[in-house]
Amino acid sequence: MLYMELISIIAVTYNSSDFIIETLDSIYNQTWHDIELIITDDNSTDSTVDLCRRWLENKGNRFIRTELSLSKVNTGVAGNANRGLQAATGKWVKFIGGDDTLLSDCLTDNMLFISSRPHIKVVFSRINIYSEDFTPNNYLETSPNGEMEQNSILSLNRSAESQYRMLLISDRIHFSPSVFIHRETLLSLGGFDDRFKLLEDYPLWLNLTRNGYRLYFMDKVTVNYRRHSRAINHTGNSFLINPNYFSAEPFRRLYTYPFLPPLIRWEQKYRWAVSQIFRMSLVNKPGRLNRFLLILSTVYLNPFRYIIKVRKVMMVKPEGVDFFM
Repeated sequence: MLYMELISIIAVTYNSSDFIIETLDSIYNQTWHDIELIITDDNSTDSTVDLCRRWLENKGNRFIRTELSLSKVNTGVAGNANRGLQAATGKWVKFIGGDDTLLSDCLTDNMLFISSRPHIKVVFSRINIYSEDFTPNNYLETSPNGEMEQNSILSLNRSAESQYRMLLISDRIHFSPSVFIHRETLLSLGGFDDRFKLLEDYPLWLNLTRNGYRLYFMDKVTVNYRRHSRAINHTGNSFLINPNYFSAEPFRRLYTYPFLPPLIRWEQKYRWAVSQIFRMSLVNKPGRLNRFLLILSTVYLNPFRYIIKVRKVMMVKPEGVDFFM
């Protein structure tokens, strides 16, 4: 029976005391019955762990099994998610950040979608994005919004190989919190790459598609995602170039550069080299002059950009190929 499938929800927390109860209550209120709840904490310095313990004492009997996994050191989001994955036993896993919430039918909708498509191992859906709290006045947008266009990475005409090629150029998935994934599939790829502490999603999408796992899309909203000033990846509007871009170069050297066509690789390396000017805080502040300098140096003075454009005009693109150089 459909409702006898065990699903592991993995709540990933770090200094989440302001939001964790709301997150856990959204898990408690799922219409799916058979849930294993794993809370994995990355050495929080606030009251997150105490709040989780008390909540589990009061409401933990709603679940098939619960576990609170703690770390004595901070390992980053990837390591924290891996600890939850190792503790999970369900056939499917649903990760949720300790500051987000699940819509009540999140698990049911995903399982109904998969039940008629047994070949699927990875599903994305829509997320509602809010600022600070989940009140109507703070709703920002739904991602992805509108129809799933034919050239989208999750359109029905794309294979895993095609998705992989698109992901090599850039991360096209901005609704990662919605992912619902087959546990054994994730384990077979080694889980999340914990060499990159704050970059858990993008390497995983590349690993999945490179190994032939197509990413599917369900046209439903399943998660409320919160943008707030206390988030790990929050930089506000303080920078012209997000500092995370500079720290991700080791990832690009390992995951994308070696597999890109030469011209695209050189174009991206040119952007990286020029961007080093903007590491200086004075130049990386938002402003008309700095923005002009950034566009001038990385776009208009970028020789590879023009070479690529000429090649695209002069050459006939083979059918089914997303890029060629």
